Amino acid sequence: MKRLIIEGDPGVRKGGIIEHDGEELVCFGISRQGEWHGPSQVQLWCTVGTEDETEDFERRNFIPMHLDVEAVDASDVTVTQRKGELTV
Repeated sequence: MKRLIIEGDPGVRKGGIIEHDGEELVCFGISRQGEWHGPSQVQLWCTVGTEDETEDFERRNFIPMHLDVEAVDASDVTVTQRKGELTV
């Protein structure tokens, strides 16, 4: 599990699945930063991890300030599934 700061909005929402650096990650939680004040474009602060880590996130079995943090551009992230979409 890690914190992924996405510069820009690739269209992912909580519960969606993204691909970054060849790894498929689930977005457990997203905080949207920069709507009123702050950077010139929006930032999404996402708590992401593998599907195996879903239970740990739901049970809060992690320390948020000890998560690794990585900042990426929205063009480096591919949204493979939005929440509620079915894969065919």
